[in-house]
Amino acid sequence: MLDLVVKVAVNAVALLVAANVVPEFKLAFQTNKPEDWLKIAVIALVFALVNSYIKPIVKTLAMPIGFLTMGLVAFVINAAMLLGTAWLVNQASSLNIGFTLGGYPPHWGYEAIGCAVVAAIVVSVVGTVLNIILVPRKVVGI
Repeated sequence: MLDLVVKVAVNAVALLVAANVVPEFKLAFQTNKPEDWLKIAVIALVFALVNSYIKPIVKTLAMPIGFLTMGLVAFVINAAMLLGTAWLVNQASSLNIGFTLGGYPPHWGYEAIGCAVVAAIVVSVVGTVLNIILVPRKVVGI
């Protein structure tokens, strides 16, 4: 349970950094209202669940392509996970959460793909740094 909470918190911070760095990455975050923080927590939870359950399956299926591209397909997979998260979050229309990547959803185009790839790089870097800082590693041999 604590792992999921840490994963959601790390994803929330990484998504907020990406929203501030990537120009077409939009989060419905206007003020410091509790509703806005709850929306970001929902997006981070969906992103954590997508990364925990769907991403390993996709990475396994894309392993032959990963060998051919020397791992560069991981950027495409991360971008696809972000686009999938945006689609899932916007399907829940009753929540009224504004989360778009280059206009997707509803508009699909090269802006969405480029924004998703750049945002995936930012989210990956921030998430990795935060995981190194927050998650203690076991030292072997002690």
